[in-house]
Amino acid sequence: MLAAMVMVSLFFLGCGGGRSTPSVHNEWTWMNGANVANQPGIYGTLGTAALSNVPGARMLAVSQIDASGNFWLFGGNGFDSTGNGGDLDDLWKYSAGEWTWVNGSNIRNQPPTFGTLGVAASGNVPGARNSAASWIDASGSLWLFGGNVNDIGLINDLWEYSAGEWTWVGGSNVGDQPGTYGSQGTAAPGNVPGARQVAVSWTDASGNFWLFGGSGYDSIGAQGSLNDLWKYSAGEWTWMGGSNVVNNQGTYGTQGTAAASNIPGARNSGVGWIDASGNLWLFGGLGYDSMGTEDNLNDLWKYSVSTGEWTWVGGSNMGGQSGTYGTQGTASPNNVPGARYGAISWIDASGNFWLFCGSSYNPDTGTGGWFNDLWKYSASEWTWMGGSNAVNQPGTYGNEGTAAPSNIPGARYGAAGWADTSGNLWLLGGYDSDLTGEGYFNDLWKYEP
Repeated sequence: MLAAMVMVSLFFLGCGGGRSTPSVHNEWTWMNGANVANQPGIYGTLGTAALSNVPGARMLAVSQIDASGNFWLFGGNGFDSTGNGGDLDDLWKYSAGEWTWVNGSNIRNQPPTFGTLGVAASGNVPGARNSAASWIDASGSLWLFGGNVNDIGLINDLWEYSAGEWTWVGGSNVGDQPGTYGSQGTAAPGNVPGARQVAVSWTDASGNFWLFGGSGYDSIGAQGSLNDLWKYSAGEWTWMGGSNVVNNQGTYGTQGTAAASNIPGARNSGVGWIDASGNLWLFGGLGYDSMGTEDNLNDLWKYSVSTGEWTWVGGSNMGGQSGTYGTQGTASPNNVPGARYGAISWIDASGNFWLFCGSSYNPDTGTGGWFNDLWKYSASEWTWMGGSNAVNQPGTYGNEGTAAPSNIPGARYGAAGWADTSGNLWLLGGYDSDLTGEGYFNDLWKYEP
């Protein structure tokens, strides 16, 4: 059984996962995986850890951490054991510096096996997918919601993985389903978010799962970007706020002031954190600004669980904004990361928020690119901590297992991330840039703040 966690999209390494490296600060270490693109997975024997095992290159996978410090990785879009590209349904564990292929197939594009609703079975599997949301509950079960499933489309199925078996818990086994919202603020067994991908999610200190937005289907079956906020608790969904229809612009109000009428615009591929007081934080993504224009965003929001109100904290209420980097290593109230989607977020041992990479590419204009800038948010100010303020930069790997001030992962988006109990930040794969071009990666990195 997986052990418990309280934070979505963060791993900790605990007593274990990785090569022994000297204690360093503000340096990256290339720990594992390849420094070239589009590598197949090396699966080894199901259930057996080995130094030679490594997940194939991928993006938009699920990443979690358990209370024993193990990293968990599920699915995504990438490369299987034969080097063929597609969606994946493989479940991996990383512990004590070794990967174990735990469940699922080593071949791409496998369909789901739902079994009977509510009944665990060894043959059940969620199927190959990318862009899902997930969490680990207080009993140690891994949960998976929605995503983009091969040959089905966007889905709103809910799964639990416990004691080595998957259970289809709720939602539909048919793609592209609308949401059933019910009454705002009221839980009900019939409530369920619509099918979606690349939503933002959090887990609070009470073990409740929170879900915001994404790209998917609303209450009437229309497809677009969402800004609905949901809570899953005690086996039921509650629609907590936002709209039940797609493509809503943001209502920002006054910066720094909470209000019941405030709401972030509909978006997908943003990132989130949860602070020590239990507030939910949201940054950026691809979505709708205060004027109803769809673009990349760099707005920073805080949601108070106790009051149910959003506060626009920083960044712009207009899309397409460039970053203000200032001086590397120096915090300033004027600093702000540029608008982006598909970044990675962590929280370190001191409670600071960290942001890395993402994309500002705009297909309408053909401008922008992929970032490898690293930011820290602390005491209400952003600090540019490393990486480049230019897009599409290749990685500098150095020697595997050795930290160096010159090391830096290449520009990318859609990576997986964890943070260990020492506050080290971990990064795996994504759609990346290297010296020969672009592709999917399976490189594993560690950064010690």
